Amino acid sequence: MDAANRLFYEQGYERTSFASIAESVGISRGNFYYHFRTKDEILEAVIQARLASTREMLAEWNKGSTDPLERLRQFVEIVITNQGDIESYGCPVGTLTSELAKLDHPSRAHAVGVFEVFRTWLRAQFEALGRTADADDLALHVLTFSQGVATLSNAFHDRDFVRREVDRLNTWLTGQFASS
Repeated sequence: MDAANRLFYEQGYERTSFASIAESVGISRGNFYYHFRTKDEILEAVIQARLASTREMLAEWNKGSTDPLERLRQFVEIVITNQGDIESYGCPVGTLTSELAKLDHPSRAHAVGVFEVFRTWLRAQFEALGRTADADDLALHVLTFSQGVATLSNAFHDRDFVRREVDRLNTWLTGQFASS
């Protein structure tokens, strides 16, 4: 499943075959079919794994800091933390949901669940900072930022641009909560 996750990210879901997944982990296609009968079954397992790892990461951020503003900054910095992969392949969540949408794949809605996990978590951070009325709008604003920067990082491979944009959003966050 980890190999499928990586290959779906690097090559795309449609371009990744059973054979390439089996080959990457050194098992025969027959053994592979024993675990997963269809590529869609693998996709569902990959989406479940991404949901779980996203929840684990956010739980770690929650444990690591009691300050919701600091946790928001951790999210904003994710485009720098994962910059090498993002430059090469784009955002793993955004690229998969876009590809599945183009294919009109029934798992698209499930893949969007990773964005929903982020949205819910971001909304909770803004609510903890007292922005209950517009917490969801702010959460979507930050998600939009991360997707936009990831897309342009993949397009231009300009690390200075990414750093400037992260700094801009951090400045915006500071301005939103200057009295906090």
